[in-house]
Amino acid sequence: MLYMDKIISSKENKIYKELTKLSQKKYRDKAGKYLVEGENLLSEAIRYGHLVDKIILREGSALLKDVNAPVFVLDYKLFSEVSDTTTSQGVLAVVRKKDMSADALENICAAKDNLLVLDRLQDPGNIGTLIRTAEGAGYRGVICIKGTADVYGPKVVRAAAGSLFRIPILYISSETELFELIKRLNKKLTVSVIEADDNYYDVNLKDGVALVIGNEGNGCSNEIIEAAEQRVTIPMAGELESLNAAVAAGILMYETVRQ
Repeated sequence: MLYMDKIISSKENKIYKELTKLSQKKYRDKAGKYLVEGENLLSEAIRYGHLVDKIILREGSALLKDVNAPVFVLDYKLFSEVSDTTTSQGVLAVVRKKDMSADALENICAAKDNLLVLDRLQDPGNIGTLIRTAEGAGYRGVICIKGTADVYGPKVVRAAAGSLFRIPILYISSETELFELIKRLNKKLTVSVIEADDNYYDVNLKDGVALVIGNEGNGCSNEIIEAAEQRVTIPMAGELESLNAAVAAGILMYETVRQ
């Protein structure tokens, strides 16, 4: 359905108001929706069964294919205000979240599958890259501890480059819930720390691992470090103490592939 008889040019329009609200996490949580920008990401969302609520085109733009969702048109000024990119393709979509539960994760997670755990990471680029790398390295799902930035924020959605639609994402509320879940799934809780007895390539990261990546500034919580079955370090030359969280995680996750 294409609603092009009138181009939306008023900030009082309910479509525009909804789009501006979806820039806020609290509204995304309440509505169970988020924004996807660009025709490629829109196509990926549809391909992997994510329900598209509506599509918004910039004035003068067009979709390359038919989509089974209402389509609205915003004028250039309003579209630029809701777009999160500097060189937009002129296509936005409101997509409904796919809820993931611990039960559902358990049903799809085999004994040898690995999981990535994000412990209160904040940088959207890091989070999106981590989700993308987890898919590439064959990890089965991503667990986000409360305090981790919203994976449905526009910068994360863009950095994940479609992986967000393909890999299960589960939010949990605390370390206690994490420990219970890891025990239930029979995974080896594994953390990377600055000082450890073992280098990452000397331990088994091949299968059955729940790999925790900690906050960019503070690392993993003490509770998780103390509870971990495996504590590993990435050797550093010179005076360097640590790597960027996404880089370190990439090294560790692709050790799974190497092993």
